[in-house]
Amino acid sequence: MTESDAALVARARGGDGGAFETLVRRHLRSAYAVALAQLGEEADAQDAVQDAFVTALQRIEECRKPDQFGSWLMSIVRNRARDNRRYRAVRDALPLDAASEAVDRADPSGDAENAELRQDLLGAMDTLTELQREVILLYDFEGWSHKEIGSRLGISDGSARVHLFNARRALRERLTDRHREEQ
Repeated sequence: MTESDAALVARARGGDGGAFETLVRRHLRSAYAVALAQLGEEADAQDAVQDAFVTALQRIEECRKPDQFGSWLMSIVRNRARDNRRYRAVRDALPLDAASEAVDRADPSGDAENAELRQDLLGAMDTLTELQREVILLYDFEGWSHKEIGSRLGISDGSARVHLFNARRALRERLTDRHREEQ
């Protein structure tokens, strides 16, 4: 039987590192999806998630509703992602890993197409609200139900459906317009 978040939080508060590790494993993918939705860059999302988990561990006593640890954690992730985005706006550097990846691959034309498609998708994702990005990533990439998304993000499952519908429509319109211009 799976131990509840509330029980794991209680054990973590008592100094049980294994309990917090279980919480990390349980919520890592959703935390990453939320951070990626806000930041759009994998490395920045990973940094924000790592910072959020460190903060959660340091402030585990401040979690007022241990049974809602996931929601509490997601608010920390969002705050870390916002901090990261503000910092990123100040620094204006291109990622070096993109250049090294291009050298390591054997199919430059396929890589170029994939990179262009990824850029189009990321550009289209940037037009969505933060909440729409979170919903679409959790639903389409993580396979969460509307009810799970609503619970985690503090919205109703009906609201999660509406945000998903609107996000998909906006992405479809943006990507269709972009590819019509190229033809």
